[in-house]
Formats: sequence, C-alpha cells, structure tokens
Amino acid sequence: GVEYSSTIGYDAKQMANFFNTLKRKQGTEASELPSFLSTHPDPGERNATVSKLATEWQQKLNLTNPKVNRETYLRRIEGIIYGEDPKQGFVEANAFYHPELKFQFLVPAGWRVANSPQAVQMAPKSGDALLMLTLAPGKTLEESATAILQRYNLQTLESKRLTVNGFNAIAILADQKVEQQQQQQQQQQQQPAVRTLSYLIQQGNVIYHLVGVAGANNFQNFQNLFSNAMQSFQTLTDASKLNKKPERIRLKTTTKTGTLEQVLDGYAVAKSRQTEMAILNGMKLTDRVEKGTLIKLVQL
Repeated sequence: GVEYSSTIGYDAKQMANFFNTLKRKQGTEASELPSFLSTHPDPGERNATVSKLATEWQQKLNLTNPKVNRETYLRRIEGIIYGEDPKQGFVEANAFYHPELKFQFLVPAGWRVANSPQAVQMAPKSGDALLMLTLAPGKTLEESATAILQRYNLQTLESKRLTVNGFNAIAILADQKVEQQQQQQQQQQQQPAVRTLSYLIQQGNVIYHLVGVAGANNFQNFQNLFSNAMQSFQTLTDASKLNKKPERIRLKTTTKTGTLEQVLDGYAVAKSRQTEMAILNGMKLTDRVEKGTLIKLVQL
C-alpha cells in the first residue's frame, strides 16, 4: 500500500495515521474492532512501520511534495451511510427489527448481536450459548425440519407443530449426535454435549430457522431465553421502524477558529458522541481547528 500510494504521488504517511485511529477506537468502551484485526499486528506497531516505509519511499522516489487532497476525498464520501444500514436489520431496545423482510423478535437483554446478510447471531458475553436466525432450506416446514436435522447431525428429543403470532411453525428440541470416538474425546476434554432448540417459522414463501445452542449440562439456564425470543417473532408493522433512516456522513465548514470540542459544541453535537466524532476526524478534542476547515459530522 505504501509503495502504490507513493508511486502515484500520494503521502503514504496519511495511511499511517489511520492505524492511530484504529488504536483509539480499540480503546473506546462501546466499540469493537473489525474481526480481521484479531489476526493482524497491533495497530500502533503498524503505524510506526508504515510511517517508516513512507519516509523511505518518498526518499527513493524523490517525492518532495506528496499529495493529500483531503477536501477532495471528503467531498466524495459526503452522504455515505455511517454504521449499519437499518434496512438490513437493527437492534433497538432489546429487539431486532428487519424493515425489508418485515419481521421482528426479542433479543435477550445484554446479549451481543452480529448481523450479516446470512444470519443474525446473538450471544452472551460469557460465550456459553448462541442464538441465531437464518433462512431454512426446503419449501415446507417438514422439508425444512428434515434438512436441518441432517445438516447439523441432530437427534430429535421433542418435536411439535405450533403457531407463532399467526405463523405456522415447528419446534424441535434436539441433541447433536456424536460418534463414539468423538464422545470419548469430549469426555477427556470435559466438553459438554450440545443441545439445541429450533423454531422453524414460515412467513409466506420463506421459512426462518431460529436456533438456540448451549451445552446440555446448562441448556436449561438458557431454554426460556431461547423460547421467549423465538415466540416473539412477528410481523413488523411499526412505521417508525419500517422507515428508520441511517446516519450519514455530513460535511461542515467551520465558521470560526477554536478547539475541536468548541467546534462540535457549536454544531450541538452531544457530549456523549464528541470523542467518537474526534476519532472520525482523526483529531483530538483539544486540537486547534482553523476557520474554514472541513470536518465530518454524523447526522440523519
């Protein structure tokens, strides 16, 4: 990256500053870094490495006036969605809403949620259980049930037909089958057998699979949480949720000189989000901002 950006005349040291931003984001209590960072070096270390490489490449190319083009770049990203697009699903007040697919269900209080196009995954901080919603294969509930049992190698303990807020459904309590050799390995490693509760819920031509997973030895501790979430599945009709707008990057040109904190106060940015806005701009709240500077804010 340093070589490519330097070769076309850009200042690669700006890229090094990005790792400072990652480092700061890592330090915020409510933020989590992207998963790719778990297998990559510490952001601070990469900042130093990239900065050193940038200097070397600028000397090698005799690049005395590298380009930054900050304002040109900012103009190109104005209006892009900041954070998750609520159309693809969002969590609010312990409930998950999906405006496009028009469904909602409760999320256990305090559980973390990871939403992707393939699945919605929820888990407590302890990691002792998993609750997931995904699409089920098959055109009928019976076909889906058979496919799910085969796919996850499950042995049914209980199965029943029911309705969930007007939707036809099947509830299945099942254990994961294990071969004798696997069973011996689990016992040696003191790993519990896995128990699952699945709700297959049909909404029109789509069948959703809500599955709760935990060790058989403490499954009862989570069974009510699982069933409550699954039985709360219903059609989303709340207009405020169906029409929820995403936050977007909005550019502002400062009208007076002051600290970034003073500038953010002038734009009525809540104190609780000012550190976030400082990180977004690659600045500190105490940094001096000159009149006429373009900064990023987050607004609807």
